[in-house]
Amino acid sequence: MSELTIVSSSPHVRSNDTTSHIMRDVIIALIPATLVGFYVFGVAAIFTVLISTVSAVFFEYLYQKLMHEPVRINDGSAAVTGLLLGLNLPAALPNMPYMLAIVVPIIGSLFAIIVVKQLFGGIGNNFMNPALAARAFLIISFAEHMTTWPEVDTVASATILGSLKEGGVVDQSVFEAFIGTVSGSIGEVSALAILIGGLYLIARKVISYRIPVFYIGTVGIFVLLYSIFNGGLDLSLVGYHLFGGGLMLGAFFMATDYTTSPMTSIGQIIFAVGCGVITALIRLFGAYPEGVSFAIIIMNLAVPLIDRYTIPRAFGEEK
Repeated sequence: MSELTIVSSSPHVRSNDTTSHIMRDVIIALIPATLVGFYVFGVAAIFTVLISTVSAVFFEYLYQKLMHEPVRINDGSAAVTGLLLGLNLPAALPNMPYMLAIVVPIIGSLFAIIVVKQLFGGIGNNFMNPALAARAFLIISFAEHMTTWPEVDTVASATILGSLKEGGVVDQSVFEAFIGTVSGSIGEVSALAILIGGLYLIARKVISYRIPVFYIGTVGIFVLLYSIFNGGLDLSLVGYHLFGGGLMLGAFFMATDYTTSPMTSIGQIIFAVGCGVITALIRLFGAYPEGVSFAIIIMNLAVPLIDRYTIPRAFGEEK
């Protein structure tokens, strides 16, 4: 065989995109939502996000060193996981035990990086989104901490979805929920900021529009029909569910994870609609006011099945 002939296994398609380039774009896209969270919640939010990000990078470095693997913290994936986890946490309250405010983000990063990511083979092999899995783990383990929200004036308060679930009156308008002057997790309070970042990722072709559009659209239609059959058309209820929780952050930055979302266009649509239906069911009929984390995790588990029935068979392959 000629020395000029290179034999290698498939795939043979090459791309200039690298993990570090993609993670850099994700970090850039998260800047608007991060800055709004810092502005709304102050130093406590900076403290929480910094701890979760640094600890995620540290645990990735520590695991790869202990396992004698190449250290890949420079690809930015651990930093993105830590940043997303931090944005999914509530900012620390003034009366919160000092150690608890430190320990919760660290435990979350440990669970995301070691348990969900590295023990399953590292980047590209995890079966669910590490940041979301860590958030779900923290909700179960530290329920009071994860459901106590600071307001702009640092007084603990319920979120919009929490008020709706309890049948109370929502003090904020839909517009306030859209721009970000409401209570909630650090990175989910401003739908506008998240939308700017999401459009940047779509424009850079880092993500497709399919999952965010069909996910958000499904929740909107489901809530609209619910309102029609329960007292009449209520567009404000639709607005609160679209902008008042973690839907926008989950749809643009969590559900679109390459590793845990389907590969085909039709598969991505099925995945997104499933996320939307489960989110709406949990919010409207479940005991928990928010359903984004559990909806995406449940659909993450269905991805192998979706891919199995939506990936076209290779020419000549037997059915």
